[in-house]
Amino acid sequence: MFFRKTKEETLDDLGTQAEGLTEAQAEAQREKYGMNQLQEVKSKSVLTVFISQFADLLVIILIFAAGISILTNNIESTLVILFVIIMNAVLGTVQHFKAEQSLKSLKELSAPLAKVIREGSRKEIDAREIVVGDIILLEAGDIVPADGRIIQNYSMQVNESALTGESVAVNKFDQKIDLEDVSLGDQKNMVFSSSLVTYGRALVAITA
Repeated sequence: MFFRKTKEETLDDLGTQAEGLTEAQAEAQREKYGMNQLQEVKSKSVLTVFISQFADLLVIILIFAAGISILTNNIESTLVILFVIIMNAVLGTVQHFKAEQSLKSLKELSAPLAKVIREGSRKEIDAREIVVGDIILLEAGDIVPADGRIIQNYSMQVNESALTGESVAVNKFDQKIDLEDVSLGDQKNMVFSSSLVTYGRALVAITA
């Protein structure tokens, strides 16, 4: 547990240093652990989405009604019902993929940037390119892009309400915690992905 380690032990365990990783080290870590993003579920095919539109209860009732119309030789009613069913499936399929595309566009727009220290120089990169061992700079207004251990703290406060339910920002520090088991809310030398920095700044070594 990194909250129980000193700053020096943390850097040593992560194979990094205060000046950050080299680009070669970062690339090696990326190949080992992958990108800093959640794995997305594979999109359904057009045919699968189209067929799924017929699983709705009202559509099943309409199909049943079409069957009765066929049995009673009411061809006109059968054709109208089948037309409605097919148009409903087509529209449902189109709406599904439009919504999926809109969600993808929103995710791309909201993808945060991260301030990282690489080879002693500060640069901004896409947050999904962060790797374990990276040293990042967090400042007020930043969304924490990945879990990490604070190695230098300058009065930083973080809102962790998404994790703990507490709306009050947490005061952070960079010293180790001498306890065996500590809840996430009490790991005040750690930061966690998607929480919000509300005050101060800090240097953080990415742990996960």
